[in-house]
Amino acid sequence: MRKKQVLIIEDDEDIQELVAHNLTREGYTVIQAYDGEKGLQEAKNKQPVIILLDLMLPEMDGLDVCRYLKKETKTEEIPVVMLSAKGEETDIVTGLELGAEDYITKPFSPKVLIARIRTVLRRKADQQKQRESGKISVHDIIIHPGRHEVLYKNKKIVLTMTEFKVLQLLAQKPGWVFTRSRIVDGVKGEDYPVTERSIDVQIVGLRKKLGKAGDYINTVRGVGYKFEE
Repeated sequence: MRKKQVLIIEDDEDIQELVAHNLTREGYTVIQAYDGEKGLQEAKNKQPVIILLDLMLPEMDGLDVCRYLKKETKTEEIPVVMLSAKGEETDIVTGLELGAEDYITKPFSPKVLIARIRTVLRRKADQQKQRESGKISVHDIIIHPGRHEVLYKNKKIVLTMTEFKVLQLLAQKPGWVFTRSRIVDGVKGEDYPVTERSIDVQIVGLRKKLGKAGDYINTVRGVGYKFEE
């Protein structure tokens, strides 16, 4: 059985070796790149299962790398986890809007990093199953996109079109942090104009209608929202 390959794009040698060592111990095959250009090349050639991407890279920064990864057909589906120093909130938000899956702030515990990687990979596998079945099932909530139907513990929840779209977007990727801007992009339409400010109102309405299940929608301060795993 081929080991899962993880690509680390990080210019700090100490962090590279620490992360590589711990990933190898867990049975992963590690691909290392110390700059953005090399990272992009390795991503295209090796097709890793996940990419750990530092934001502060020489010449081509992590945001540009993420932008290119998500534009390329060969790499757009590879989940990206950003590694960032504290205080880079704006960059984190930008990275998430570009399509990054998650972010981890430095300094971080190797155990936490491994756990987050496993979570991302498990989430990706679950999403694939959901795409194949056409139904989203998370916690006690079942969402039927084709029927525009939401069930919580087998009880039907009546939602507006916008509320349904917001819930569907969040629930199909539990644990994934969505910025308000990204939620707007995911639910906007001619019949229901949505703004970033109105997203907060939609979330309040969703939580109220879902009752106890509304607690699964978490606020990520300064960033946006996510659906609890």
